[in-house]
Amino acid sequence: MPTLLRLRAAALTATAVLLSTVLAGCGDDDAKDEDLTRQELSWKACPAPDEAQGGGTPPSPLPDDGEWQCATMKAPLDWDDPKGDTIGLELIRVRTTGDASERIGSLIFNFGGPGGSGVTALPGFAEDYETLRTRYDLVSFDPRGVGRSDPVICENDQQLDAYFQQDATPDDSAERTELLDSTTEFNDACEQNSEKVLPHVRTTDAARDLDLMRQVLGDDKLHYFGISYGTELGGVYAHLFPKRVGRAVFDAVVDPTQNPEQGSLGQAKGFQLALDNFAEDCVSKAEECPIGNSAQDVKDRIATLLKDLDRKPIPGVFPRELTQTAATNGIVQALYSQDFWEYLTDGLDQAYDGDGSILMLLSDSSNGRSENGEYDNSAAAHTAISCSDSKPRYDTALVERKLPEFRAASALFGDYLAWGMIGCTDWAVAGAADHPDVSAPGSAPILVVGNTGDPATPYEGARKMVDALGKGVGVELTYRGQGHGAYNSKNKCVQDAVNGYLLDGKVPQAGTVCT
Repeated sequence: MPTLLRLRAAALTATAVLLSTVLAGCGDDDAKDEDLTRQELSWKACPAPDEAQGGGTPPSPLPDDGEWQCATMKAPLDWDDPKGDTIGLELIRVRTTGDASERIGSLIFNFGGPGGSGVTALPGFAEDYETLRTRYDLVSFDPRGVGRSDPVICENDQQLDAYFQQDATPDDSAERTELLDSTTEFNDACEQNSEKVLPHVRTTDAARDLDLMRQVLGDDKLHYFGISYGTELGGVYAHLFPKRVGRAVFDAVVDPTQNPEQGSLGQAKGFQLALDNFAEDCVSKAEECPIGNSAQDVKDRIATLLKDLDRKPIPGVFPRELTQTAATNGIVQALYSQDFWEYLTDGLDQAYDGDGSILMLLSDSSNGRSENGEYDNSAAAHTAISCSDSKPRYDTALVERKLPEFRAASALFGDYLAWGMIGCTDWAVAGAADHPDVSAPGSAPILVVGNTGDPATPYEGARKMVDALGKGVGVELTYRGQGHGAYNSKNKCVQDAVNGYLLDGKVPQAGTVCT
């Protein structure tokens, strides 16, 4: 099933896993009368990521021997009952390299999703943010329902293998019924296995967690770097606590004015644009493009491959086969970052020869499947948070009416993204709203960075975020590039602007363009 707006594709490798978790405690009766803002965190060396976080080894020290520390912060399970049961939220940090006199505070990161583990993501990206570490402790966390923070658990590994292999673009009534039944079974499993936490994983809950985190870390203001879904979380925080916003940056910006249908349609256009750019790039190189003689030929051959896979899958990662759904998901995942276009080229080239292993590895990384067959909980958390946030519920009749519009946006990805809208149809918790409220009058300036070639959060969303934040709050910066996000592109203009604001408080001129 399509689960876009996941972790940034920079976390990928051709064979890597994205993320890593153990269940955190819920229901600490001793904490019912405790002032959680006064809790002291017990920072210790970080353990190896558990299965829900994606598995792996403990984070390695940074080149300057900066040690990673982890701690668990208590937060109310239900923010409407702040003296009731608590949950544990897993945090990670590395201390600033600068002098204490130069320290601004903690810079808290959310890398996207919803459903991405910040505890595993921050060490992987930390070298990109070394300049920011000169004045901040770098901090991230597993949001509630994610990783070690009372993770939402739905189906087991074997069930998830089948779930992600199903035909996500049904062609007839039998396939539609199978897709609906599979979605219902997944959602029922989430309710059965995670009933206690499901009503409490909305973005508004996570925003309140952020404000508690700010206080526990000892900061008067929240200094924040949000990427992808992290921009939505940051916008909701700014709406709830405008006077507590410090220096904040939103990168790869979610359009806060769109409902899920509009967001999915925008992604169809965005990923089609990325595919167009990928095809043009391949045939423009001095050496021969191995997957087509022209940009249109590249796209035509991909379309033919997907049709062939719908009829007959090819060998993928033994013993699984590469299906049409897995191939589409793998292509989408590679389009998140220009750094992975070479893997997409290799994967397509091999698939044309009957070997689907690279495309399947790309798909696995998107779905949070490790090489040993274990899944993290990112797909479950993504569904739980998205369905709790979004009020609309779509049925097959609506999807079928909308298919022509989605196909016009993208012949390759239109069906895939349209059918993905049924994921919340039978969800146990009612959705909160059509779209988030991010209006934040009185907030400090928020730097909003949009990338013209972003497939997952199309560029237009940055302007919509600026407008929705309100006059004098959002400051727009444009990067004319490719891939999901801008700061991680290492473009000097973008990084100088972001660093200048976060480190020195210098707000760039609104409308600045970086190329």
